[in-house]
Parts: sequence; C-alpha cells; structure tokens
Amino acid sequence: MFRRPLLGLAEISWRWSVGLATVLLGTFSFLEYLDTLPVNAAELLLLRSRQPALISQALARIFKGTAPRFVLATMVVGAGLALAWIVIAAFGRAATVRALLSYFREFTDDSQPVSLPFPVPQDSNWRLAPLLGLNFFRVSMTLAAAVGCLGAMLLAGSTSSKSDPAPGSATLIFLMLLMLVWLTWTVVNWFLSLAAVFVVADGCDTFAAIAAAVRLCRNRAGSVFAAGTWFGLAHLVAFFIATSVVAFPLALARVLPGGVVFGGVLLVTLLYFAVVDFLYTGRLAAYVAIVELPPPMPVVSPPPPPLPPQDSSQLALDLRTCVDRDELILSDLAGDVLPNPAGS
Repeated sequence: MFRRPLLGLAEISWRWSVGLATVLLGTFSFLEYLDTLPVNAAELLLLRSRQPALISQALARIFKGTAPRFVLATMVVGAGLALAWIVIAAFGRAATVRALLSYFREFTDDSQPVSLPFPVPQDSNWRLAPLLGLNFFRVSMTLAAAVGCLGAMLLAGSTSSKSDPAPGSATLIFLMLLMLVWLTWTVVNWFLSLAAVFVVADGCDTFAAIAAAVRLCRNRAGSVFAAGTWFGLAHLVAFFIATSVVAFPLALARVLPGGVVFGGVLLVTLLYFAVVDFLYTGRLAAYVAIVELPPPMPVVSPPPPPLPPQDSSQLALDLRTCVDRDELILSDLAGDVLPNPAGS
C-alpha cells in the first residue's frame, strides 16, 4: 500500500470507472423511462396542487401499468452492467495481481533486487478465461443473493396475515434469513475473489483456482485469518471515522446551502471509498505474499551440549561420594524385620 501506491490508484481507476458508468447509465435509463410516461393536463394540475392526497392520486394514475416496462428496462440495464463488470474486472484483477507477483518475486525493497530460487513469469498470457469464469460466478452469486432476499421477504410476510398479524415475528424471521443470505454470499464471494490470485500466479483454471483457494485456507489458516482480521478492523475504523465526519455537514444543513452540504457529504463518501479500495489492495497484497513467500520455519531449540568425557576411576569416585554410607538399607534390617524361615 505504501511502497506501491500506484497499485491502489489502479484499483480505484477501474472500480470507479465501473461505478461511474453504473450511475450514469442508471440515471439516463430512469430519465428515459420517465419520458415514456404520459402526463395529461388533469394530472399535471393535481401535481401542482401541493396536496399530498391529490399528488399521490396523480402519481398512481401516471405510473399505472408501467411496472412491466420498468422491470424490463432494469433487467436490460442490469445485464449490460453485469457483462461490462465481468470483462473489466477480469482485466483489472489480472493487471493488479501480475504487478503484485512481480513485486514479491523480484524485489524485497524499493532499490535492491535479489535473486530468488523461482523464476519470474515473463509470458504475456493474462489468463482471462478463468478470470471471466470466476467473475461470472460472482455475478451469479449476487443474483442468487438478491433472489434469496426477495424469498426471505415473501417467507417472512407469509407468517403475518390480516386475521393473525404478527409484525414482530415477521421482522425477526426476515432479519435472520437476510443475515444468513448475506453471510453465505460474503463467504462464497471471498473465496471467488481469492481464487483469482491462483489463476494469475499458477495458471489454474476456474475450478482448480477455487480448490487452490480452499487448500490455502486449510494449510495457512492462521496467516489468512490474521490478514483478513487486521484489514477488516482497518475497514471498520475507516467506516466509523467517515460516519463521524459526515455528520458535520449534515448538522449544518440549516445554515449552509444545500449544494454545499451535498458536496461535503459527497467528498467524505468518495474519500471513504478511496480508503476502502486502498485497504482492499493491501489485503490482496497480503494474500499474494502468503501464496508466494515460503511459510515461516518453526523455531527449534538447540540440543543440550554433551557432557565432558570422564574416565572409569573418576566415575567410581563420584558414585562413592554420592552414596551415604551411614544410611541404613533393607539388608541391614533383614534380621530384625523379616521373619526367620527356620522358625527361630
């Protein structure tokens, strides 16, 4: 993160390009959808009445029957954005991981190259096909998670009816199911993102890279858990700091103009996203280091030094000095303690 800050900037560039394209395409699509809605003079009069009941009635008449068209437009835009993310993320991840591999395999610091016992890959094959497969699985898992959230909402809603309302139970069931869906999506998405390292580093295909990621977590569980924990804590600290700082322009909303408040909130949000992307690059570098660098050797204590050799006369003298000749032994008390076998 600190020695190669350009890697973080590269991560920000491709991630923010996809995010900006998503925002622009979503905004233009929504504006085009609004242009297709017919508004007559009566509905326009109701909208200008400034009465909530009349405005809601006008909106209901305007949007009536347009839900299928909105859903279809959302599906088309979502499919296009998903396809674009699959391709762009494959190129971005290949470039980032290749740069990290070159760093760990060629240099130990900024200036002193070292000769390592393994060769540095010089091929120009970026192995995009397995990365495309991994990204396709990530998009599929995200879609499955969205369907799971919808199913959780429907299942929780079925527990509360008009005849027997139970909003508390429905909310609790929905939150529990939502947590399970989110946890499953997080774990699977993490494994798929980690598998990209093995695609670029070892030339694995999609399924072999997933198996290698599982094998790494089994063999180097402590290192992987430590890296994920520390960067997760750093992410949590950045989130708390961002939420605390963003409260200042919101607290001055009654004093400052709306544009200034919105600009302050947007600036803090962008800075937070930049810090998160840098932390993600650092965590990815930690995983690459775990994969590339050999595991630490266990510390073995040296054996005790051998005793100096002694001759037999010296050993016998030491034994005589160690024995107390005045101490009674069992043979000295045999006549007084043991019974006489002859009966005397």
